[in-house]
Amino acid sequence: MSGDVIVGLDAGTSVIKAIAFTKNGEQIGVASRPNTYNVLPDGGVEQEMVRTYEDAAAALRDLGTKVEGLKDRIIAVAITGQGDGCWLLDEAHKPVHDGWLWLDGRAVAQAERLAASDVAKTIYHHTATGLNVCQMRTQLAYMDEHMPEVVERAAIALHCKDWLYLNLTGMAVQDTSEATYTFGDYRTRQYCDPVIDALGLRHLKSLLPPIVDGAVTSHPLTAAAAKETGLPEGLPVILGYLDIMCTAIGGGLFDSAAQPGLSVLGSTGVHMRFVPDADGVVAGDNPSGYVIPFPGKALGQLQTNMAATLNIDWMLGLATEILAAEGVQRTQAELLDGLDERVIAAKPGAALFHPYITLAGERGPFADPRARASFTGIDQSVGWFDLVRAVYEGLAFAARDCYAAMGPTPSEIRMSGGAARSKTLRSILAAVLNRPIRTVSRAEAGAAGAAMIAAVQQGLYSSLDACVEEWVMPLLNAPEAPDPHLVSFYDALFPRYVETRHALAPTWSTLASTRATLRSSAGDAP
Repeated sequence: MSGDVIVGLDAGTSVIKAIAFTKNGEQIGVASRPNTYNVLPDGGVEQEMVRTYEDAAAALRDLGTKVEGLKDRIIAVAITGQGDGCWLLDEAHKPVHDGWLWLDGRAVAQAERLAASDVAKTIYHHTATGLNVCQMRTQLAYMDEHMPEVVERAAIALHCKDWLYLNLTGMAVQDTSEATYTFGDYRTRQYCDPVIDALGLRHLKSLLPPIVDGAVTSHPLTAAAAKETGLPEGLPVILGYLDIMCTAIGGGLFDSAAQPGLSVLGSTGVHMRFVPDADGVVAGDNPSGYVIPFPGKALGQLQTNMAATLNIDWMLGLATEILAAEGVQRTQAELLDGLDERVIAAKPGAALFHPYITLAGERGPFADPRARASFTGIDQSVGWFDLVRAVYEGLAFAARDCYAAMGPTPSEIRMSGGAARSKTLRSILAAVLNRPIRTVSRAEAGAAGAAMIAAVQQGLYSSLDACVEEWVMPLLNAPEAPDPHLVSFYDALFPRYVETRHALAPTWSTLASTRATLRSSAGDAP
């Protein structure tokens, strides 16, 4: 094999990135394009599918201008991307509707109805994954009920990365990770008829494409896609796993010796534990979270917060809005400069914050699409930076809430995502979890994880473990120990966080009903 570069294509919610790596994992080039989506009045969040592929192809073309001789050096390109959602195509592989994203909140009733029904136990037994509003299975149920004309025209249901793979290879397939937790059984890693029947979607089973394991199988780049991307025709294209699983690989969770935890704090918050095989899955009484396969026998058990840094973005957005009203222009990025120092100096525990800021509610360690964010315990002594610190603490408490639902907290937590750059947030998370925190010196863990799967598929490494040893282990930073004083403080505060969360839950439902009634009486859409 004469090439020496593997490209990972990561189609995130807000940015599509094409990243070039050498065969031994050194990052040598980055190109990106913004990824846009539309928020609809009814809670829908959609993305224009054709534009998404065009932006992905443009990112790959741009990468060719940044990595010298890329076309002659490239070994393979691997794809990962945002999870959940539902992207429907007709028989000609054309979109029948804009793609629904994981942020879409329309399938609330379907998620609640399924979760409250007798079939929920069957679904959870096979998938070990709770039902929530953002998944293809609940979104398909909504479409089938409210948009039958769209479903009737559909021939294939894909996720974002599958759509990009189709455009690059002509193959309509789905990867092992999303197929398993949505419609399958984590023990067999295949579609599961009892799950599909329990969902009431047997008549739509034909929409589900064949499952492909990217660690084993690749397909060649088509001539049309070669022209659009600037890459060579016939180049092996690998369908990577779900973005969070690729991030887990590139971010240090895939470690069969240490069996660590991993918290990924980006737009969403994902808290994971390494599970060596299906027998190690801890299926609790609360049917929430995800169990998703890695290549091989291992799995990741996850609890996912619907929003993580989105809460910080919201707080900073309020600040920029207030400043702008006084004629002072500041971007959120500018406000972030120096924020760490001010937050660490603020009062710990000045308020409790529950970080359920999105319109889709929360999905881990409980599923409630009507959950909403709140501050509790504020008095007149609480300042702005105290509130910002409370938001940071709320993200850490939400992480502890998630780990508690998966059994004992792993002895070491690794951290990835944009928030991992914040020393203050790392310090707070370490204290709340009472575990050392380790980061990995790799900015693009998701793309790296996809590229690592490609490296194994192409035979550059005998196993994913061998690839991790060279690509990840040298980049693990020294552990940051928790502050004992803060550990004691947060241990006392965490039960109050959980109590308040339970106390607020009935209010979320009644508040949603009241708001809907008020909007309806005012003449707005409910």
